Amino acid sequence: MNFDLTDEQRQIRETLTAFAEREIKPHSAKWDREEHFPREVVEKLGALGFLGVAFPTAYGGAGADTLSQVLVVEGISRYDASIGLSCAAHMSLGSGHIALFASEEQKARYLPDLVSAKKLAAWCLTEPDSGSDAAALRTSAVRDGDHYVINGSKLFITNGNVAEVLVVMARTDATRGHDGISAFIVERGSPGLSNGRKIEKLGMRASDTAEVIFDNLRVPVSNLIGEPGRGFRPQTVSVLEGGRIGIAGFAAGIARGALEDSAAYARERKQFGKPIADFQAIQWMLADMATRIDAAWMLTCRAAQLRDARRPFGREAAMAKLCASEAAMWSTIKAVQIHGGYGYVTDFPVERYMRDAKIAEIGEGTSEILRMIIAKSLLRDGATL
Repeated sequence: MNFDLTDEQRQIRETLTAFAEREIKPHSAKWDREEHFPREVVEKLGALGFLGVAFPTAYGGAGADTLSQVLVVEGISRYDASIGLSCAAHMSLGSGHIALFASEEQKARYLPDLVSAKKLAAWCLTEPDSGSDAAALRTSAVRDGDHYVINGSKLFITNGNVAEVLVVMARTDATRGHDGISAFIVERGSPGLSNGRKIEKLGMRASDTAEVIFDNLRVPVSNLIGEPGRGFRPQTVSVLEGGRIGIAGFAAGIARGALEDSAAYARERKQFGKPIADFQAIQWMLADMATRIDAAWMLTCRAAQLRDARRPFGREAAMAKLCASEAAMWSTIKAVQIHGGYGYVTDFPVERYMRDAKIAEIGEGTSEILRMIIAKSLLRDGATL
């Protein structure tokens, strides 16, 4: 496999870096402190075409590959992981679910505004009592003539307060486990759709995270995505596998920020009359950070290339997300250590990187679930790489 970036991909990274240096970096600490979701920045990213880079040209996208979309998420997350996660959820989960499984009529109705970020998307799977075990979800959708009536709630939904288009997984058959789950498109403003309590978080404070409540919400049958009972297999499983590649890029972006900031600080900070970069203890931390990040990035590139080649990529996506998320957590902890006392205060962004990195080990498959997926694949298909 060739992991070199194409000219187009390098241009995405360079243009996005210039945008982030100008529009994101100067404001990230304030947004984090005030728990402010900068919708205007996301809309600018959409207007510039970044959020539609991998969507079909028929709906306003650029028709690029999976890695190009990952580069967008990685490049944003290097400067502000909250915005990176919000964009990843919008592209890979909410909009991605529609792009992969919706009817042509549904795609034509929703994707143009989502691709341009005129509207934002949210993906509603997790519930208060249903996280890793999606089969335990309780939100129900009961057929009533030309509508389904949805009741229940979702928790920890990225963009859940701000999205105009929500893809909601609900149970249409209580007797069939995973095979009784269906997916629906729900529009903001629908009677019976509301948000619950404010969710206060360790990190990702500038990313909107919501409780979403459905109280006798009536959804037209035409808003059902695909067939009844197909919302989990193949839809949710496929969306999660693709989303994990994006989250691997998200985590790699955080880790890259930690490495770059730490190397710059180590060259400038002096102890005992010389830069701390001259000390082997610091050099080894930087070397290990770089090695883990590079390994994570190559796994991410491999998963992206397999997806675009229409080959099985579930195990590789799980490996990429597992490696990248743990590399991000480890690297941000070392970044704080390299900065010493300054790493523990808000004068430098590494403390925010560390708080933000933790979610990468939890969302879209915990590290424990990913290890189960990888091991089951190895035992089922043979322990070959």
